[in-house]
Amino acid sequence: MAISVLTAFWAVSMLFVITPGADWAYAISAGMRGRWVMPAVAGMLSGHFLATLVVAAGVGSLLAGHPLALTLLTLAGCTYLLWLGGNLLLSPALPAAGQGGAGESGSRWALKGFCVSGLNPKVFLLFLALLPQFTDPQSSWPVPLQILLLGLVHLCSSLVIYTLVGYGAKAVLSTRPGAAKLVGRVSGMAMITVALGLIAGQMT
Repeated sequence: MAISVLTAFWAVSMLFVITPGADWAYAISAGMRGRWVMPAVAGMLSGHFLATLVVAAGVGSLLAGHPLALTLLTLAGCTYLLWLGGNLLLSPALPAAGQGGAGESGSRWALKGFCVSGLNPKVFLLFLALLPQFTDPQSSWPVPLQILLLGLVHLCSSLVIYTLVGYGAKAVLSTRPGAAKLVGRVSGMAMITVALGLIAGQMT
């Protein structure tokens, strides 16, 4: 693939990544919990990679042609985001109490991160609309391989930004429990807003 195409896609990908949303909210929540930033980010990146594989395999186009399947995917993702956002809103993370709560583990934060991005139909639909636009059918590279490469570029951007967001939240809020509680509630509201927006989109 041409470097100019990769550069153009990277610019568009960065615009998506730096826009606060459910992923940012989850990274901030992990940062306030202390040591769970990297497991949370790894989980979210796994969800993005799954979306890339789905589009590369052509399954994305198949699902896009079946409105019922997309509706069910959207409802499943929205239900999870509502549950996660509601928990953050009612019980925001506190740095002093969040360095390793009972029942917490890296694998659990990774799984939740995977669900945040993997069940977010906004991510899937964005990839479905965006990735094929930067492929070249005349290239010596097969289109699925081009999509995988573009997906990896996006993953690198996401890794940098989400890690900075998570550790930035940890550094800034670790000694400010009042601010941490407020940010936790705002993060919960962000997840709920994303979920309600997606549900509203299905009803129009």
